[in-house]
Amino acid sequence: MREILPALHRWYASGEPFGLATVVAVSRSAPLGPGASMAVGPGDEVVGSVSGGCVEGAVFELAGEVVESGRAQLRTFGYSDEDAFAVGLTCGGEITVLVRPVSALTDPAFGEVAASVAAHRPVVVATVTDGPAPRGAALAVWPDGVSGSLGTSGLDAAVTADARGELARGATGLRHYGPRGERREDDVAVFLQSFAPPPRMLVFGAIDFAAAVARIGAFLGYRVTVCDARPVFADPRRFPAGAEVVVDWPHRYLSGTETDERTVMCVLTHDPKFDVPLLEVALRAPAAYIGVMGSRRTHEDRLARLRENGLDETELGRLRSPIGLDLGARTPEEVAVSIAAEIVALRWGGTGIPLTDTAGMIHRPRPESGEPVG
Repeated sequence: MREILPALHRWYASGEPFGLATVVAVSRSAPLGPGASMAVGPGDEVVGSVSGGCVEGAVFELAGEVVESGRAQLRTFGYSDEDAFAVGLTCGGEITVLVRPVSALTDPAFGEVAASVAAHRPVVVATVTDGPAPRGAALAVWPDGVSGSLGTSGLDAAVTADARGELARGATGLRHYGPRGERREDDVAVFLQSFAPPPRMLVFGAIDFAAAVARIGAFLGYRVTVCDARPVFADPRRFPAGAEVVVDWPHRYLSGTETDERTVMCVLTHDPKFDVPLLEVALRAPAAYIGVMGSRRTHEDRLARLRENGLDETELGRLRSPIGLDLGARTPEEVAVSIAAEIVALRWGGTGIPLTDTAGMIHRPRPESGEPVG
């Protein structure tokens, strides 16, 4: 959704209604997860995807129907031996898609939601998918406000409370309630889609490898910051547009920077006077990934210095060093791919071995906490 919002905002501002399809549930080897979205706008313009190409034709037709009728539809797509390539998932999975009409009349909060996402302001969009409540009704929930309604004040109150809790975790998924928000009933299905700010990638050491890592980090959806104490290297012109470049001692910068369980850190300084003080801070801060460049000999020396400075084995066990997966990488761009591959594998529980040598499901079940992921 985050990627297609500029087009949706443009359509919405023009007053033209459009059909918005969102994956609200998946099972088995579904290609895309909950929150994946596709929209059909004026002149049959299409943006986004719900299945990577398997069922987009059928969803295109549904979008036209819901815009014409003004009524949302819920449709499940699974593998079909008879018609797999037309409206089925050839991968063998199953997805449930909500397709709803969006306009200033049907969803007056949509413009504010789109603006919030663009400004990295956290928001949850709660949408009724099934049950005795208006299908497609939407409620936008911010940490300090709400807009819209799901049909009853009780349901709005229960969903608002849950949405704020899910927003703190960046979670996306279905929740069930009674028609008036009763917790012990499950008649009404509501899809909560969290738009938390993008996760951060902190790159320390403004070397050529850092420029390549920053590019691939931005491609993966991270908000990238590059930090180096040396102004001659920390030149914004050497890094991709949109990357923040900071001139400061890495440990001092990190000490004053908030991180969370989605933050990834790539330490490329390759110099004990920079990376040891930095790692003392990093290994005691929340983070999903802390990778450090260097040879095995450098790594052992680094560990010894960190132990001398009081870090314990649990803290040192968080360190990914030497950084990256074994891809045989040589160039900065290849090394960036190996680092990104390790981050993705760690995030989703991948093994890093060729799929040719594995069996079973290709797409692993997604954790309930959801993605970055906007």
